Amino acid sequence: MSFPPLDDEHRGEEILAVFDTAFGQLLAADPAAFRVKFRKMAASAFAFYRGTACLFYKDLDAEKRGGPYLDERTSRVWIHGDLHAENFGTYMDANGRLIFNVNDFDEAYVGPFTWDLKRFAASIALIGYAKALSDEQISELVTIYAVAYRERIHALATGAKSDEVPPFTLDTAQGPLLDALRDARSLTRFGLLESMTEIRDFERRFAPGGGSVELDAATRYKVLAAFDGYLETLPDSSLARPDSYRVKDVVGRRGIGIGSAGLPSYNILLEGHSDALENDVVIYIKQAQTPAVSRHITDQSIGDYFQHEGHRTVISQRALQAHADPWLGWTELDGSGQLVAEVSPYAVDLDWGDIDDPEEIAQVVADLGRATATMHSAADDQSGESLVPFSTERAIDAAIAADEDGFPPLLVDFAHSYGARARADHQTFVDLFRNGRIPGL
Repeated sequence: MSFPPLDDEHRGEEILAVFDTAFGQLLAADPAAFRVKFRKMAASAFAFYRGTACLFYKDLDAEKRGGPYLDERTSRVWIHGDLHAENFGTYMDANGRLIFNVNDFDEAYVGPFTWDLKRFAASIALIGYAKALSDEQISELVTIYAVAYRERIHALATGAKSDEVPPFTLDTAQGPLLDALRDARSLTRFGLLESMTEIRDFERRFAPGGGSVELDAATRYKVLAAFDGYLETLPDSSLARPDSYRVKDVVGRRGIGIGSAGLPSYNILLEGHSDALENDVVIYIKQAQTPAVSRHITDQSIGDYFQHEGHRTVISQRALQAHADPWLGWTELDGSGQLVAEVSPYAVDLDWGDIDDPEEIAQVVADLGRATATMHSAADDQSGESLVPFSTERAIDAAIAADEDGFPPLLVDFAHSYGARARADHQTFVDLFRNGRIPGL
């Protein structure tokens, strides 16, 4: 799939139209948050790409009518929705194991599996370009990713035992993935609590400042009512000790990160699994957003499956991530679906800043290909949800097997084509932003 050059003026108008659809209401409600978001996006082509899944799927829109390796089943699998090279990191799973895997499921939905792969491939082209890698080196990296994905999908589809396809843990990971896991292991719940809370009158409370916002009584009541609704969405295994959910404090939070601009959120401090102050738990309630990919999926039964965007986010994450966060749930607040999860003390994102050696980059990219395949394979008829009632790994394996040789070149060509488009779009966006041409700002 190639992307022919567009004149800057025409493309600029197209970008503004997509932004209006994706961000219009939130931007109108909180323009200051979007000025921060857009300044972060202006910093680099990759930062722009991270913040514009909406534009990416608008550009891929034609493929909803078909495409290589897509059939009735492979066009209807659970996908991450924003699979780029920085959406990987560590988490503590429900079994107490530190895992390195895909993270950030805010954009997850049901759609063509190749859309995840293409979004990742283009992100590698952008990172490679920023690190001054040649086109040939970028092609090789995308090929490595494609081959690793294909091999892991095939292994899973043909019944590989768990010890043959283990998750990335402290015992199995290598290189920068192992470094991230070791960094996560060095972190502590006490350290997280020290950064966010203080002891007042012999009890832990949120500390003022640092982005926290004190709530009035009416808002606090609404948040606590939403919290009660959240408890009903947790699996029984998470409710073994009811005292764990005793609320100690509640604060509002200003939206942080490129993807959270304009979205109201709250932090709640809970008792945790014992009376000890160092075992308290912080969870967040965040208004869930409409996933960009959903605007380009026409199957109404998919959208109708979910109660609201908070429910969609949680159901999708539970499907895509084996042994997900035991605090993961959903609720409603002011008529909007909310995502609820722990502010994890063990979360470390993959840092590409010091990954510069081509051989090391290749090793990381191969591991991320395997992680992607494992994610796609988790979300099928074994996930407990009826929306994808078949084995995704077998469906994807069969589709790729029909044209093995064409699979890596498909992603390589897309990576170069869309990487060039994203770099040009970034410059167009910067010019629009700095010249005051984004409405509402």
